[in-house]
Amino acid sequence: MEKSPESSDTWSPEQYHRFRNERRQPFIDLFSMVSPGPDMHVVDLGCGTGELTRHVHELLSAAETVGVDNAKSMLAKAEAQACGGLQFVLHDLATFGEGKTFDLIFSNAALHWIPNHRALFSRLASQLNPGGQIAVQIPYNFDQPSHVAADIAAEESPFREALGGYVKPVHVLPPERYAHLFHTLGFKTSTVRVQVYQHLLPSREAIVEWVKGTTLTDFRGRLPDELFQQFVERYQMHLFEMVPDDRPLLFTFNRILMWARR
Repeated sequence: MEKSPESSDTWSPEQYHRFRNERRQPFIDLFSMVSPGPDMHVVDLGCGTGELTRHVHELLSAAETVGVDNAKSMLAKAEAQACGGLQFVLHDLATFGEGKTFDLIFSNAALHWIPNHRALFSRLASQLNPGGQIAVQIPYNFDQPSHVAADIAAEESPFREALGGYVKPVHVLPPERYAHLFHTLGFKTSTVRVQVYQHLLPSREAIVEWVKGTTLTDFRGRLPDELFQQFVERYQMHLFEMVPDDRPLLFTFNRILMWARR
């Protein structure tokens, strides 16, 4: 799930799950790329509240699955999903698993928060057993109104001063770069694709609620509460300048899905 290392305690499971059904389809599509194997050892980086991690564990009949997240609020919910062979741990996604190897490294909408993807994927590749798989889904919507409106607001006063000039970085590479990266890292086979998800929302106001559970958490962790509320209002103003007032509204969201085997 989508999360920011810098604002790990600002995540709201309730806000995130307001769009539970819409967020589930990319997980289903990503999991369909995985090849099951016997007695797999699995890690789910960015497990969130754990429901989907448990699906991975049960559908693969895995010997062991570890769900990893850096948000205490999410893991507090995830503990209810723990069962035989499935556990959840609080850890930085960028460094988890040192000295350990896995048959499957799975991550659904989390690794876009981590910088230097070349180094990140190189480290993940080193943590795979022979024949191991990596399956990753990351948002690729950074040039769309839902994200651009936040960038514009962050560069305006008084937010620019309060943020100390911080601009949310984009760590995600172009899709073809991941294909080249898998090749140079020695993966035997890989698939990389961009998929446009189409969500029918009641209105453009729903986009604001959507990003309050994901993208805007980064700013919530950096701004005082009162100023953050003003930031959301400014974000909405810019968003509405770019998005028509259709009811219902077609909200498109681009995502990169990738899978590779050692």
